[in-house]
Amino acid sequence: MTQAPTLSMHEAFISQYPEEAARVFESYPVEEILEILHEVSGRDIAKTVAAMTPAIAAEVLAAMPADMLQKALPEMDIAVVATLLRRLPEQQQQLVLDTVPESLSSEIRIFLDYPEDSVGLLMDPRFFALPQDLNIDEAIHQVRSRAPRDLHEIYIIDRDQTLTGILPLRDLFLAPQYERLQSLMKQELPTIHPLESQEQVVEVFDQWKVLTIPVTDLNGRLLGVIRNRDIIEVEKEEATIGMQTMVGASKDERALSPPMFAVRKRLPWLQINLLTAFLAAFVVGLFEDTIAQFTALAVLLPVVAGQSGNTGAQALAVVMRGLALRDIRPTQWVRVATKESYVAFVNGVAVAATTSAAVYIWSRSWGLTMVIAISMVMSMVMAGLSGAVIPIILRALNQDPAQSSSIILTTVTDVAGFLSFLGLATIFASLLE
Repeated sequence: MTQAPTLSMHEAFISQYPEEAARVFESYPVEEILEILHEVSGRDIAKTVAAMTPAIAAEVLAAMPADMLQKALPEMDIAVVATLLRRLPEQQQQLVLDTVPESLSSEIRIFLDYPEDSVGLLMDPRFFALPQDLNIDEAIHQVRSRAPRDLHEIYIIDRDQTLTGILPLRDLFLAPQYERLQSLMKQELPTIHPLESQEQVVEVFDQWKVLTIPVTDLNGRLLGVIRNRDIIEVEKEEATIGMQTMVGASKDERALSPPMFAVRKRLPWLQINLLTAFLAAFVVGLFEDTIAQFTALAVLLPVVAGQSGNTGAQALAVVMRGLALRDIRPTQWVRVATKESYVAFVNGVAVAATTSAAVYIWSRSWGLTMVIAISMVMSMVMAGLSGAVIPIILRALNQDPAQSSSIILTTVTDVAGFLSFLGLATIFASLLE
């Protein structure tokens, strides 16, 4: 007797707040998610699954019974479906695709063939286009009968589906009825190929200041359209993903993700970080005798490592932002590295002067003061240089700089700081007496 009201409450919640429902359901077992979603409409299933973390959404999709897939997949964005299916083994992909009509299955397979981060994965294959030989009266009738509500411009095509121009909706309704679309359309418009990178389409939007960009094949045939709002969403997602991956958290994890899911995603990076910490400890161990002889070195060691770490983090943040905004390219690495090294040197001299004064007042040792001053400048320059070149090198190697730059930089700055400080202390041990 209580199940009907419970399902009714679920239906109302999911229908009105699909994104909030997705966040709540992410902490549930997949079987329980499916039990709840089984009673709601295909559109509500589609909205809820699309709002979930991709990794969890893919699990839900793989476990869906055929009847749920048949009513949910036609309501989902094809690009979203393809993105989720990419996370599944080919056998599971095939099982999912076999449950939907052949026409939809074929469209999804086309998206599955596009490379990761390509324009094809962002484009919407549903677009509104009209033949170029229509007159204005016929075109207006077509717009009123089948155009989407958010239509701003009409793509003009020939009989071969080749894109020939574009016509703003306002111009269409102001034109004389006897004119043909071919004589009114604008032929100068941006296009992009589906295999281009998503970074490239951002640059095209910045250059042309348009709301949409048509996607065409090598023969100029219209395949789909990319909207600037979709790019904005991708950029926002990339920004938040970068914040997580820089500290070793998975891009798939959300605040309400299941605990064991978070453990599986975070633990490998923590283990890698542990190895780098042991490397830094090994470097310190090489100078065990020097530290035992001059205990003041152990007190000052975190000062050098901390300043070099902060310097590297500053350079890394600036360069990462430059790469994200396309202000810099990997070919400009010399200029970027020179600038960050110079900034680190000037800051290093200033910080070394302050540190030297404090160390001399504390220790009354000119030798220790000299060692920490020189090592401070050396380690900060090395940190600034590393923070600049590490993300650029990773980008040049087609790796995600946000994924591992921070861990690599931490290792470099710790080792550089320890080596410079303890190495100089060993060389000038006679001055530390």
